[in-house]
Amino acid sequence: MAEEINVYSDITPEIEELAQMISKTDYIDPELFTRFDVKRGLRDLNGKGVLTGLTRISEIVATKEVDGETVPADGRLYYRGYNVEDIIKGLAEEDRFGFEEVTYLLLFGALPTKKQLKAFTKQLFFYRSLPTSFVRDIIMKAPSRDMMNTLSRSVLTLYSYDDRADDVSLPNVLRQSMQLISLFPLLSIYGYQAYNHYHEGNSLVIHPPKRNLSTAEHILYLLRPDSQYTDLEAKLLDICLILHMEHGGGNNSSFTTHVVSSSMTDTYSVIAAAIGSLKGPRHGGANIKVVHMFDDIEANVKDWTSDEEVGNYLKKLLNKEAFDNAGLIYGVGHAIYSKSDPRAKALRGFVEKLAKAKGYDKELALYEKVEELAPQIIAHERKMYKGVSVNVDFYSGFVYRMLGLPEELYTPIFAMARIVGWSAHRMEELAGNSKIIRPAYKAVGPQKPYVDIKHRK
Repeated sequence: MAEEINVYSDITPEIEELAQMISKTDYIDPELFTRFDVKRGLRDLNGKGVLTGLTRISEIVATKEVDGETVPADGRLYYRGYNVEDIIKGLAEEDRFGFEEVTYLLLFGALPTKKQLKAFTKQLFFYRSLPTSFVRDIIMKAPSRDMMNTLSRSVLTLYSYDDRADDVSLPNVLRQSMQLISLFPLLSIYGYQAYNHYHEGNSLVIHPPKRNLSTAEHILYLLRPDSQYTDLEAKLLDICLILHMEHGGGNNSSFTTHVVSSSMTDTYSVIAAAIGSLKGPRHGGANIKVVHMFDDIEANVKDWTSDEEVGNYLKKLLNKEAFDNAGLIYGVGHAIYSKSDPRAKALRGFVEKLAKAKGYDKELALYEKVEELAPQIIAHERKMYKGVSVNVDFYSGFVYRMLGLPEELYTPIFAMARIVGWSAHRMEELAGNSKIIRPAYKAVGPQKPYVDIKHRK
């Protein structure tokens, strides 16, 4: 009796053979990219991005001019002209939450007054409401094992509940954006709870939304069965959200937002496309790789305090002899930053506080050891166009681990923050939209005469 084929997942020998044809047919010699001066990944050999647009939303600075020459510098990140490190410092000194305030800044281009912030926050909290039976009929049915797919499906389904879904006027898109910013924690966490119940067999816990909590507090309230959290936990999560909200127009998901918005499609389709981009392990999933890499270090390095032992393990990583054999030290290096990632710098001091409070001192010391040794080892082992340093993903996964957040939600938490940046970029594209974004590709395959099917071999 022939083995039954699952048409939804099994790869048949016929498909395998056809895929091999594609791999041969679609292969392009890398030398051709050099010959025709094609910037692969829209970046040059030094990693500098090809200029494809202008933005007022944020700025990344990673170099400085010295004697007429551009040289690496400590990284800086600006939201609407304000240094993010200054924003984080100001919030810490006043001991208050900042996600809603920075959302206002990114959307409207100015820091709000107390009155403006109160009104805006009230409006955001007002939108913490899903359509009747949405959780039961949409989120609870056919729950996915991947929370980003669940989030994308929920966003696309919200289109059906919006009587003005296709209206791309700025007032309507702003309304849609504020609703999605408010709803992302609900959609993501409810999706996780459904998965955790139906796929993992755990208790189903669905807390109703609350309108008097900051976004960071609301996430922890929704996620934890007892809804309990400390002020330190919520404040650190708030900082993580702020640092992930926006990162220039050139990152993959924000660029996706601009590209899809330029076609004048609806907000839900645009944000679903951005979610699909962020889901990729080359973009939003890096902090999970960092956490798993450290699990492997802890299991295979006996003395975490030894420069020699830790250094030897890092060399094995680069030589594809450890962890996933990819030849990478995850969380170290960035496409733009070389000397330092300002987000990692802003986060680091708060990580120390949480590690001390949670009893993760030994783990923190290991992170610090890798932070110190990895750039030196990479510089010694690899040909470098620029320096390397730890990036924000190096510490953010560690924060989420200490907070007890499930790994399935690491990337959705990124999305809960980045929806603000996507919204700002979508409105920026619509405000100045004049052309659909359509780059050029050069055909390098030969032209051929048509052959009748009777004579094909």
